[in-house]
Amino acid sequence: MPAGSYLHLDEDLHSDEGLEERFRCAPGPGGWRYTSQRSDGVRVDLVVDARWRQIRLELVTPTWWLRGGVTGPEVAWVRAAGETGTEHTERASGFLSDSPGFLVAIAHSLDLDENAETDVRLVRLSGPSLSPLTATWRWRRAGTSTYETDTDPLPVSQYDVTDLSTGEVETVHMAGDVVLAAPGVELTELESPPNLRA
Repeated sequence: MPAGSYLHLDEDLHSDEGLEERFRCAPGPGGWRYTSQRSDGVRVDLVVDARWRQIRLELVTPTWWLRGGVTGPEVAWVRAAGETGTEHTERASGFLSDSPGFLVAIAHSLDLDENAETDVRLVRLSGPSLSPLTATWRWRRAGTSTYETDTDPLPVSQYDVTDLSTGEVETVHMAGDVVLAAPGVELTELESPPNLRA
């Protein structure tokens, strides 16, 4: 069960410290689960099914919470700052947020061959209020490199992710169910090897 820490390097903080995200992830009987807690109080609990669809999400900030999941061709969620939330639905394949766990779930759900690409519509959740914005990204699996380790060779896949609304391209490096590097995110600690085929 991989566990460790990511460091979020937020340009707005003007600090080398960033935010720490302590995480755990593991395959389960019918899919995969990712849980994390950030140093600013943000919590993530993401569960996917055997096809890596985001069937249950709980995302909590110090002031807002959101619960949702994929229901057929749509995602549905409830978002609130207090007891009672507002229900929403949107035609999309899943959610995207700052946590690297979402990148893992999306990449595996697309199951791209080498050099293949596809467009995916996602609901991006931003800021302390978890503001939702639906947009389309193009994911391309740019290649896989193998690195020798003390135990087994470690295959690392590179994904080029294009925000089609801005044309901005970002690169994500992933080994199994762990993100090794992504824009604004560094893996700083890993207690056990990734699940290579979770």
